[in-house]
Amino acid sequence: MRIALAGAGAFGIKHLDGLKNIPGVEIVSIVSRTAEQAAEVAAKYGAKHHSTELDDALARDDVDAVILCTPTQMHAAQAIACMNAGKHVQVEIPLCDSLADGEAVLAKQRETGLVAMVGHTRRFNPSHQYIHNKIKAGEIAVQQMDVQTYFFRRKNLNALGQPRSWTDHLLWHHAAHTVDLFAYQAGKIVQANAIQGPLHPELGIAMDMSIQLKSETGAICTLSLSFNNDGPLGTFFRYICDNGTWIARYDDLVTGKEEPVDVSKVDVSMNGIELQDREFVAAIREGREPNSSVAQVIDCYRVLDQLEKQLA
Repeated sequence: MRIALAGAGAFGIKHLDGLKNIPGVEIVSIVSRTAEQAAEVAAKYGAKHHSTELDDALARDDVDAVILCTPTQMHAAQAIACMNAGKHVQVEIPLCDSLADGEAVLAKQRETGLVAMVGHTRRFNPSHQYIHNKIKAGEIAVQQMDVQTYFFRRKNLNALGQPRSWTDHLLWHHAAHTVDLFAYQAGKIVQANAIQGPLHPELGIAMDMSIQLKSETGAICTLSLSFNNDGPLGTFFRYICDNGTWIARYDDLVTGKEEPVDVSKVDVSMNGIELQDREFVAAIREGREPNSSVAQVIDCYRVLDQLEKQLA
C-alpha cells in the first residue's frame, strides 16, 4: 500500500507514526506548505518524494492512496481531486466546513467507488470501542453523554504550539467528533440545539459553545466546548448508561468511580490514529466500505449545518 501524506503538521506526524507500524505500507510522498518541512519529514520517514503541491503526488503512478491532514478549508476540494486522480483518500476531521462541500465529496465517492474515509478518530479509540462493543452486545444502552472539549487557544496555534495558516473552529471541527460519536453510540440524532459566546475580535470565531443533542433512542448529549479553558486540556466523555457509567479520555477508560478499565486487548494497538489508518488500509485491500466512510459520517455534517443555521 503506497501512501502520500499531505499536511506534515502536528496531526500529519501522528499519522506517519501510526503508518510505520502497519505491515506492507510504504510512505511514498510528503506534501507540505513549505519545501523545507516537506523535505525534512520525507527524510525522516523514508519517503522518496516530497513537494509543496498535492498535484505532484497525485500525478505519481506509485501512489495508491492519500491521507489529507491539510487545513480544513481545503479538505473537500482536495478529497475530490484525489478521487479524480484515481486515489483512495482519508481526510482528517472535519470533512468540510459546509454541508454542500461534504455532499460533493460523497457524490464523487459514489461516482468513483473509491474508498473515501474521514478521520473520526473517536470511533477507533480503544476506550470508545470498548463501550461500542458493549452496546452492540446488548449489555448497555446510553442514557446520557456528558462531554467537555477544552483548549486554551486564544491565538492561532496548532497542537505543537506553532502558528497555523488557517483558523480552527469549535463547531465544524471539535464538535464534529462528539456529534458523530454520539450517533455512533446512541443512534441517529433527531434533535439538536446550540448557543455560543462572543466572537473573537481577530479570529472571528466563537471561543465558547454549548450543544444539546437527542438521539432516536431517547438518549441525550450535552457538549461544552471552549478555547478559553486554562486547565486540563482535551476532550472528556462521560457515558451514563442503564447499566454502569464510564469516563473516556482518548485511549484510556475508567468507571464512574475512577476505577481503571483495561482496554489493551480491545484492538491490536492502543493508538486511535494508528487503528484509524489500519482500517483505511484494510478497507482498500479488502475492497469494502471502511468504518467512518464519508457515507457513514455525512449525517454528522448535516447536524452541524443545522446548528450553524440556528446560531446564525
